[in-house]
Parts: sequence; C-alpha cells; structure tokens
Amino acid sequence: MPVISLIAPRGALDPSLVSTLQGAFGTTGDALWLSPDEAAEFPVATRPSNFEDIQKTLNSQTIDLNFIDDANRRKTLLIADMDMTMIGQECIDELAEEAGVGARVAEITVRAMNGELDFEAAVIERVGLMKDLSTTVIDYVLNTRITLAKGGMTLVQTMKKHGAHTALVSGGFIQFAEKVAAQLGFDEAHANRLIAMDGKLTGDVERPILGRDAKVEVLQRLSPDTSKAIAIGDGANDLGMIEKAGMGVATHAKPIVAKAAPYAINHGDLTACLFLQGYSIDDFA
Repeated sequence: MPVISLIAPRGALDPSLVSTLQGAFGTTGDALWLSPDEAAEFPVATRPSNFEDIQKTLNSQTIDLNFIDDANRRKTLLIADMDMTMIGQECIDELAEEAGVGARVAEITVRAMNGELDFEAAVIERVGLMKDLSTTVIDYVLNTRITLAKGGMTLVQTMKKHGAHTALVSGGFIQFAEKVAAQLGFDEAHANRLIAMDGKLTGDVERPILGRDAKVEVLQRLSPDTSKAIAIGDGANDLGMIEKAGMGVATHAKPIVAKAAPYAINHGDLTACLFLQGYSIDDFA
C-alpha cells in the first residue's frame, strides 16, 4: 500500500504535524515512527491531489515529504554518486584550488552539474587546467579537504548488513573514489582516471569518460532488474540512473535534479535513504 513519508533533521519532526497532515490527506490510524521526532510514515490509498502543494510548504520548514508507491521498498543494490553526495565536496574543485585555478573550474562544475554544459567536455576542460600539478596533491586534498557526508557510513553499512550490494559511481576520479569507497565500505567503485606521468598530471583523463550513460550501464549490469536498486545523486549526470532505478533519490541536489527525481531529500542526512526504504533506526548498522 502506498505511504506518505516525512523525514526531518533529527529531533525536528513534530508528532502533531504528522497528525495534522494525516487529517489533511484524509487518513486515519496511527503513524509508524521509524525514528522518534525524525522519520514517520502512514498509508494512503492514492497520491493526494494536494500533495505537491503541501510538499512545497513542508520543504520550507526543513521537512522532506515523499509519496512512496513501491511494494518492494528494501533494495538489493545501492548505487551512489560520490562528489556532493557521499562526500561534501567536488574533488575536482578542491584540486583546482591547489592548482590556482579554483574559481574557473568551480564555475564550469556548477554549470555541468546543472545540466548547462556537456559533462564529458566539461571534464576534459577542467582537467586540462590542472596540467603539471603534482600527484602528491591528490593525497593532500584527500587528507585535508575531503569530508564524508553525514549518514553515509550508516547507509552503506546498513544496506550491506541486510544483504545489499553497494557501488560508488563517480564522474570524478578513481584516485579519490577508491579511497572514499574503502572508508565507507562500498563493495566496488567506478570513476574516471586522471593520467599522470613523472609524478605530474598530464592534463588529460583516460577514455571513455564515465558520465551519465556509464552510470546507467553500471546500474543495469549490477541489477538487470533495476526496480531492485536505489540510486542516489545530486547532479545532472546522475539523472539517468536516478530515473531508471526502482528508487531514485535526489540528495541535497541541484534544482533540475530535485525536480526530476522521483524522490528528494533536501534536509535529512543520508540515513533518510534508509527511512525511504522502510528501515527503522533500530535496523541501522
């Protein structure tokens, strides 16, 4: 049976609001609390006609409202973007800061993630601006600039605990993705590879470039029945896998992505992707 899901930052979901919303949607009975004052859901017969209006209102109150019509909510594959999804930065922007071209690269990144530029061309252009940067900068950036997104470790480990396979798929670089994947416990990682020679970046990246289509290919290879997968990301190059997965979630995403994705998390951390699947906090790893 379809459910209405409400998720907020921990401690911010008022039970009286949940009751009021049940009344607004014409439902009765007790709500199921997946985490006290953080995540609740209740069944509905169909998607309410006033759903989008209430969703916008609650979004302004830092509450994520989603309508879930999925009988098999717990997914057997987690496929996740890295930059600004599983970590709090764009790795290429952080490298660019060290190369002294931060502002130029960041501007291209924003336009690419908003779908305003061809993704592959944007990768090539940005990498070219970092020609001759020492490869030692990669580890320096990893150690000093990169932070894991809140709730990411719990998301990965909980899904693995319950039998899911996990894959990190990034339009960024494998030199970062492999280490981030190892930190979080992903089963595998896929990303682009920066080309280096004599301890310096050449300003080029190995072909083919992993972009929107390649992410979809990884999804379909790992889960031929894509309804069994949850895909999460924030940028335009994530939309393909988000739209094809059984549960596609835009997490703190660019407006174009949040609008197009079947589900959106704008305020909760990455554990919200567990609540969307019906996990309670007692199920967490």
